[in-house]
Amino acid sequence: MLYTNYTEDLLGLKDVIVTNVENVDGESRIYLNTRLQMQVCPNCRHETKRIHSYRMQPVKDLPLFGLRSILYLKKRRYFCPHCGKVFSERISFLPKYQRNTTRLHFHVIDSFRSEYSTKSIAALHNISSSVAVRMLDRVSYPRPNLPPVISIDEFKGNAGGQKFQCILADPKRRKVLDILPSRRSEDLYAYFLSYSRQERNNVRYIVMDMSLLFREVMLACFPNAQIITDKFHVCRHVTWSLESIRKQEQKKFSDERRKYFKKSRWLLLRKKDSLTEDNLLQLENMLAISPKLREGYWLKEKFYYFMQSNNLDEAKARLKEWNLCAGVANLEEFNKCFQTINRWQPYILRAFSLGYSNGYTEGTNNRIKVLKRNCYGVRNFERFRNRILHMMTA
Repeated sequence: MLYTNYTEDLLGLKDVIVTNVENVDGESRIYLNTRLQMQVCPNCRHETKRIHSYRMQPVKDLPLFGLRSILYLKKRRYFCPHCGKVFSERISFLPKYQRNTTRLHFHVIDSFRSEYSTKSIAALHNISSSVAVRMLDRVSYPRPNLPPVISIDEFKGNAGGQKFQCILADPKRRKVLDILPSRRSEDLYAYFLSYSRQERNNVRYIVMDMSLLFREVMLACFPNAQIITDKFHVCRHVTWSLESIRKQEQKKFSDERRKYFKKSRWLLLRKKDSLTEDNLLQLENMLAISPKLREGYWLKEKFYYFMQSNNLDEAKARLKEWNLCAGVANLEEFNKCFQTINRWQPYILRAFSLGYSNGYTEGTNNRIKVLKRNCYGVRNFERFRNRILHMMTA
């Protein structure tokens, strides 16, 4: 038996009859009408098949074979003999008062899960940016429930009149919970205190960087929670101290050697175990020039050794050893780092017994930076928040 419905099947729409297809200026124009069916009057609920008139309605659809697609739908208007009401037929793939198909609408919303800009997504689907934004605005995410483990970090969002926003995440389930409008303490207090006391008491662990503002807010709002300092932010203070020594020392060198030290700074920051023989030779030549830099590098390696501890007892012993070495070295650039680490010591050591970190949150911040760069910034905070939450639920 000859099969004749290839065009309808390729189009992927049910109960339609394709009457003509034209390709004009890179645009696929598909003329179609629906199969005649019994319609229910929206006024009196009686059924009728009596046709009042026709009208041709252009409807935008998903791109077809690389071409922009426009469906020219011959739409019927029906007359109800019982009440005299004239109404348009219902189309399964076209919502009322819309000029875009349902599947185009859902595909646009799904495309917002990527880091593409609104303008790029709109151009891809042959719609305007304002239409794409209105589709995104229909997506909303309510305030989440607080899990037993949460992490918080800031990022530069420049949205809603605030320079910095905060991201609240669940590091255990690797899920973004919410985006907060600012990092100001009064806004953080207002947000967290909007939860009931029982909900806040259920939070057991909070992972964060070495921010005094965050620590003050979290201790006040979550009395039963233990704060865990992220390992990355702890190591960063040590690398900053070593970099400070390098910058001071290379000022004493000639221009050629100073430029060499600057370009080769990664040799100082990388773990010694990961360097090749050639890298180790270069490193030894750099350290031989400056005894102070050698001492700072040795302290950095001792701290990396502490960060590789397998359990809490081992971490305590290695940190005690590092504190002793840092005290004996008495390097000016490491003194502030030494004091900071000792002040945060209880929170740092918890990371070795519990194993939580801000790795997922930092990765999310990186995706947000890519989104912000592609979009050249998003000023509307609510839209920015929904876009991030929508993107991270993919």
